[in-house]
Amino acid sequence: MILEKFFGAIRAQLNKLANFFWEKDPIAQMQYEYDRSVEQLQEGRKGLELYRALVERVNRQVASNANHVQKLEAQIKAYLKAGERDTAAKFALELEKAKKELATNQEQLGMHEQAYENNLKKIQHAHKNLLAVREKIQKYDADLKMSAAEAEIAKLAEALDFNVTTDFGQIEDVIQRKIDQNRAAVRVSADLSSRGVAEVEAEERVEKAMAEDALRKFEVELGIRAPETTPLADTAKNLGPAVGDKATEKGTA
Repeated sequence: MILEKFFGAIRAQLNKLANFFWEKDPIAQMQYEYDRSVEQLQEGRKGLELYRALVERVNRQVASNANHVQKLEAQIKAYLKAGERDTAAKFALELEKAKKELATNQEQLGMHEQAYENNLKKIQHAHKNLLAVREKIQKYDADLKMSAAEAEIAKLAEALDFNVTTDFGQIEDVIQRKIDQNRAAVRVSADLSSRGVAEVEAEERVEKAMAEDALRKFEVELGIRAPETTPLADTAKNLGPAVGDKATEKGTA
């Protein structure tokens, strides 16, 4: 009683272990069962080959018995024609034994042939079933891999949802803000660069005007330009047409 419980517990644990491996990798388990069946089929084929050899031996024995019967019959006929009845009787007795042996061997040959054919059909059927199992294994393997890939793609598609509430959405928002900051920095730099150019150009214009004034003073000193005309010309140039019109009116008056 105790031993039965003990072995029952062991069987239960083995069943749990087997179920674990079955669910862990069912394709591998199917492949294992297939390989084991192939090995059994190969062993069965070897046994069938040995059995066929036995059938061939019995077949040869039957053929030999048949030839022996024919030979005895011919001898009996020959001795009867020669008038040797005693000798013919001896061969007749041997002929009866040979016929019995032939009948026995023929019966065994028939049984062996039938058994061989039955076993051959079983092995052929098993081979056909194994081919179907192999195709199923390949199909199941492909289906499992495809379904696993589809599941992973579905998970990836769900994970790659660029919603603001998801991690990817938050990361995308951070990236966009970084891009905006970089563009803002570039714009500010461009604006500051433009303002600097305007100031430089203004300074250049001031320096040019100061250089022009210095040149005019130098021309006055050299007597190339009269001192009186220089301010008027400068005033007219700086003040524009309105001042020039008033000067013309005074001259006319």
